[in-house]
Amino acid sequence: MIFVTGGAGFIGSNFVLDWLAQSDEPVVNVDKLTYAGNLSNLVSLGHDPRHIFVRADVGDEKKMSELLMEYRPRAVLHFAAESHVDRSIHGPRDFIETNVNGTFNLLEAVRAYYGTNLSDTEKQAFRFLHVSTDEVYGTLSATDAPFSETTAYAPNSPYSASKAASDHLVRAYHHTYGLPTLTTNCSNNYGPYHFPEKLIPLIIMNARLGKSLPIYGDGQQVRDWLYVSDHCAAIRRVLDAGRPGDVYNVGGWNEKANLDVVHVLCDILDELDPRPQGSYREQITFVADRPGHDRRYAIDARKLEAELGWTPKETFDTGIRKTVRWYLDNQPWVEDVRSGNYLKWLEKNYNERQA
Repeated sequence: MIFVTGGAGFIGSNFVLDWLAQSDEPVVNVDKLTYAGNLSNLVSLGHDPRHIFVRADVGDEKKMSELLMEYRPRAVLHFAAESHVDRSIHGPRDFIETNVNGTFNLLEAVRAYYGTNLSDTEKQAFRFLHVSTDEVYGTLSATDAPFSETTAYAPNSPYSASKAASDHLVRAYHHTYGLPTLTTNCSNNYGPYHFPEKLIPLIIMNARLGKSLPIYGDGQQVRDWLYVSDHCAAIRRVLDAGRPGDVYNVGGWNEKANLDVVHVLCDILDELDPRPQGSYREQITFVADRPGHDRRYAIDARKLEAELGWTPKETFDTGIRKTVRWYLDNQPWVEDVRSGNYLKWLEKNYNERQA
């Protein structure tokens, strides 16, 4: 059995669905169900006995300890995190509470479980896998080499700083206490079940609603795009064969400027769901850039390929077309996440920045 935190969020729910599509090993799925945790992501598992959902906060050390003792997992995969940079700018406290304090309390619960409740054989097999981000490395210029596992940390937002802190805690628990940890630092994910505050689902949703397609600054911020199922496959591979205490960068080898991504989305929508008024590109609106906006991220994933044999299956062209198709085919899910709270936040965030 494996223990997954944040398994109702975007990446976590995709991981749980992919895991149970390929394995009969049960999953204990622990999620606090904040705004981005959505049980409708997991509706297909509603009657699957292999999926055990528990609503709980990773920051509740006592509850985590109780769950670990009850289910005795062979691995803990830690996805739970506040993850949106814009939200961290407006309200950083939640990011410290979840990403730093939550990770610390979870590590304490896992350390006690590992140290006192597992046999020597079980300890040999146990892993704690921490899912992190490339944003901990800071920003790159157009000519800089991509981030490697030895790139110095230089986080520039409250979000990335909170994830950097959690990475350091995980590292320390390996070196100080001998906890068999693994850390993955991924590039920008996209795909099904992505909460529509992020660029790709936001553009798809706004385009079809006839709303403006907001682009920060000049739209030339570059990101490395990774299809979420490829990320899930990488995590499974690291869990299976990664060296305890090690770090693995996961990227899609798909560097794209934000404006180019929006153009691609508009063109696919023009093809699959055309609007009578003309191209969706006409809805693009440039808004004032956000504070401290990193210019470029890029991941060097050669270590993961060379040591563990993982490479992404999807190109950006294939992955983005699958993503648009999924959102068009799953309108009830899209409508379900368009809550009043989400719309109020979206209005506050972007209307403040209208150029």
